[in-house]
Amino acid sequence: MSTSKFAVAGATGRLGRHVVDVLTERGHHVVPMSRATGVDVITGEGLAEALAGVDVIVDVASWHASEQAAAAAFFRTAARNLHEAGLRAGADRVVAVSIIGADKATAGFVAAQQVHEEAHLSGPLPARILRAAQFHEFVGQLLDWRQGDVAHIPDLPTQLVACRTVAETLADLADLAADPGAATRPDPGTPIPEVAGPRRESLAEAARLLGARRGVEVVAVDGSGLPDAGLAAAGAFLPGPHATLAGPTFQEWLDARP
Repeated sequence: MSTSKFAVAGATGRLGRHVVDVLTERGHHVVPMSRATGVDVITGEGLAEALAGVDVIVDVASWHASEQAAAAAFFRTAARNLHEAGLRAGADRVVAVSIIGADKATAGFVAAQQVHEEAHLSGPLPARILRAAQFHEFVGQLLDWRQGDVAHIPDLPTQLVACRTVAETLADLADLAADPGAATRPDPGTPIPEVAGPRRESLAEAARLLGARRGVEVVAVDGSGLPDAGLAAAGAFLPGPHATLAGPTFQEWLDARP
């Protein structure tokens, strides 16, 4: 296997840490990019230095809140800066992560991914997108947002996936992108690849499993008031037939944690 140089934007985040680990384990030279390493994808500080000699940029940087306009502004600016700085540095292409169902969403953080995808796909560097299901860690985040000792969790279908599984799939896509013989851009009719967990699960039931460990009571609700709850209930954010499905399940992931 040939060795390439990758820069990972959002390298200290929930997914980014795994991406850095996977690429490093595969023998690649990895440049972690985050504010903690002196690189800011919004202001552009440190980008030129970090991208020097890089073959592929992996963008897993994310906005910290769910408000659509703010998230869209973050993704638009970050993607533009990565493309412009990457082009000047001589990078070959970009690989970025998005969310399954982004093309169907009408509101909230998931809808902001439409801006994210378009900013990358219309940028000067060839770009590939990987859409992922919600991470296992998202369940804990929902419990953290509760008021008091009871968590009201929407009883919506999901196909939760481990961050490590997403990182491995994203690294596969990045490896392909680093191949000098790879096509510069995917054919317009090629589906955007997806990765999700091995089976459909209930978000509320997954929360009950984690809540039992944390001493938190979980009450299932219908999701009313959440962005695109109706679409979610109808399965709009579940993986399509071409998706890569890989374990562990949420229960297996939970059992493996200390």
